[in-house]
Amino acid sequence: MVKSKNDLLFEILIAVIITLVGLACLIPILFVISYSFTPMEEVLRNGGFVLIPRHVTLSAYRFMLKNEMLISALQNSAFITVVGTAINMVVTMMLAYPLSRTYLPGRGLFIKLIVFTMIFSAGTIPTYLVVKETGVINSLWALIFPSLVTVYNFIVMKSFFEGLPNDLFESARIDGAGEFKILFRIVLPLSLPIITTISLYYAVSHWNVYTAAILYIQDANKMPLQVILRRMIDAARTIDLNVEDEMPPETMRMAAVCIATAPIIVIYPFIQRYFVQGTLAGAVKG
Repeated sequence: MVKSKNDLLFEILIAVIITLVGLACLIPILFVISYSFTPMEEVLRNGGFVLIPRHVTLSAYRFMLKNEMLISALQNSAFITVVGTAINMVVTMMLAYPLSRTYLPGRGLFIKLIVFTMIFSAGTIPTYLVVKETGVINSLWALIFPSLVTVYNFIVMKSFFEGLPNDLFESARIDGAGEFKILFRIVLPLSLPIITTISLYYAVSHWNVYTAAILYIQDANKMPLQVILRRMIDAARTIDLNVEDEMPPETMRMAAVCIATAPIIVIYPFIQRYFVQGTLAGAVKG
C-alpha cells in the first residue's frame, strides 16, 4: 500500500514529537546521573550544568555508602517494601474479590463505606492515636499496617475482577469448586497483570515512605532509606571535612536521588508489559 504525502508528513510529525518528548524525559535523568559523578572543579567550570562529565568521581557515593546508618536504612526499606507489599496484596485481593461479586449481600453499602474513606480521611492526629494505641508505634509495622489497603488500588482491582467472564465461575461451580478454589485456581492466574500493577503501586509507596516514618518512628536504627538520605544531605552541609573540595552539595543530592530510585528503575523494565496491561484493564472494565 502506497502512502500519500499527507500520511508521510503526519508520520514524520509524530516521530519528531515522540523524539522531543523522549529527550525531555531522558535529559533530566541523564543530568542527575552525570551530576552525581561530576567533581567539584568541573561543575564550577561548566557553570553548574554538566550533562556528560569529562572526569568521574565516586566521592558522593563513597561518602554516603560508608555510613552504617545507610545500610541499616536500606534493610529497613527493603523489609517494609517486600513484606508490606505482600500483606497489601493479600488484604486488597481478599477485599476486592468478594465485593466484585454482584450477589454478595450488602455489597453496595460496603463499597460506599470504603469510597467514603477516600473522600474524607481521618487526619494525621486521629491516625497517629490509632497507631499508638495498637502498640506498633516506633516499629516498622507502623509503616505497614496504617496503609493496608489503598482505596484507589482496591477500585482498580475490583473493576478488573468484575471484567472476568462469568462463564468461568459458573463452570467451576458446576464442577463443585468453592469460592476459595475459584479464587486461587481461576482468578489469580488470570489476574497476573493487575496483580503486578497494584504490587508496583504499593511497592513504590512503601519504598518512598517519608512522612509516616517521621511521625511514627523515633529510633534512628528503624528509619527507612528516604529519611536517612535526607539527614545525610543536611549533615553534609555542616560537616567540617574536605567534602566541599571534592564535591558540591548538589552532587550529593543527585547521588541520593540515584540511590533512592535505582531499585525501582531496575525492576520496572521486567514488569512493564504486565504493568501496562493491568493499568488499561483495570481502568476500562467494570
